[in-house]
Amino acid sequence: MKTVAITTLGCKTNQFESAAMHEALAGEGYSMVPFDESADVYIINTCTVTAKTDAESRKLIRRAVRLNPAAQIVVTGCYAQIAPEELKELPGVSLIMGNAEKKGIVGLLRELSDTPQVLVSDISLESDGGVVSLETFAEHTRAFLQIQTGCDAFCSYCIVPHARGRSRSVPFEDALKGIATFSAQGFREVVLTGIHLGGYGLDLEQGRTLLDLLKAVEELNLVQRLRIGSVEPLEIPEEMVSYFASSRILCPHMHIPLQSGDNHVLGLMNRRYSTGYYRDLMQRLVEAIPGICLGTDIIAGFPGESEREFENTYHFLDSLPLAYLHVFPFSPREGTPAATMPDHIHPAVIRERAKALRRLSELKRRAYYRSFLGKELLILIQGKNEDGMLTGLSRNYIPVLLAGDETLVNTEVAVEVTEVVREKVIGRVV
Repeated sequence: MKTVAITTLGCKTNQFESAAMHEALAGEGYSMVPFDESADVYIINTCTVTAKTDAESRKLIRRAVRLNPAAQIVVTGCYAQIAPEELKELPGVSLIMGNAEKKGIVGLLRELSDTPQVLVSDISLESDGGVVSLETFAEHTRAFLQIQTGCDAFCSYCIVPHARGRSRSVPFEDALKGIATFSAQGFREVVLTGIHLGGYGLDLEQGRTLLDLLKAVEELNLVQRLRIGSVEPLEIPEEMVSYFASSRILCPHMHIPLQSGDNHVLGLMNRRYSTGYYRDLMQRLVEAIPGICLGTDIIAGFPGESEREFENTYHFLDSLPLAYLHVFPFSPREGTPAATMPDHIHPAVIRERAKALRRLSELKRRAYYRSFLGKELLILIQGKNEDGMLTGLSRNYIPVLLAGDETLVNTEVAVEVTEVVREKVIGRVV
């Protein structure tokens, strides 16, 4: 029996696909072990959104070689899709496979040889969203379900459309079946993920949308809590805002990428909205859905971003009702328009700007958490930490610690927030 270890970098879509590979291999009799243990085969599911993630992937490959120099190493994911020949040169790598090839992991492992192989198809030719089979998930309370992949937006800085291909959706009935399967396994919350989630359904013949799917899940009473991943600003119609406000299962949490708070920089990024549009959307959401958790993505140091334009971004973000920011220092990706733009910012300046934005995110997160002091939240209990405290997650994405018995794990309980210490939220069962 061969032992296999899998590690994952990047987005929730990658996490879902790694879980699917884990399940498929375990079902075929492979023994799955943690990545920090000796294994016969190591699978590294990579990300390539920044140069840093590329470096982290190479570091994981070297770690696998140290753990077992005789192991066979399989590299997949977006870095493998974009730069397979670069990865082929790394010592110890047996197989580089693209994103479309992940579904065939069982057969590919059977055919592994001592000669390094590259199996990376042209992802732009993929037209089928497909169904990635997954019956269980590593977490015991929440599961991620990939219902879409690929992206048609082609923002000037982003390599993802080249790594994931065109936007493709899982068929409507298959998406509902996936949610129902997770619910039957005992998961209380399902998180819908995708590369460009708001584009769900646009390629399907039925013409159904993400909102249609959300409504169907609730009408069929498929799961207790439903959460959506990142959605673009232009893909949140007023009807969706109203539906969020009235839903009994949708978690009041939205991650809505901004990328810059300056209109000139947004234009350079090929983002098709203005700061005014984004501010209006934020305002409509907080007015319609009290307590909603709003997060965003922001890029620091885009080529040509002046000091004034960065200040515009900082002050714009500071003025918005956001709970947190995901900050990305600009990293040129070969093959994107931004990589060849003039006036690239010095790395030291980019680091300083990213540091300032991350500090702003900390302040906003603490302020958001403190706004719930003395209030009740519905918490899904997930487990116990090393200190013996129960850990849980509110519907509006607040992690909470509380005392209690392990029998509460995988139940949703009402909890009063009693204390907020920096970014630690403590509560008690009501």
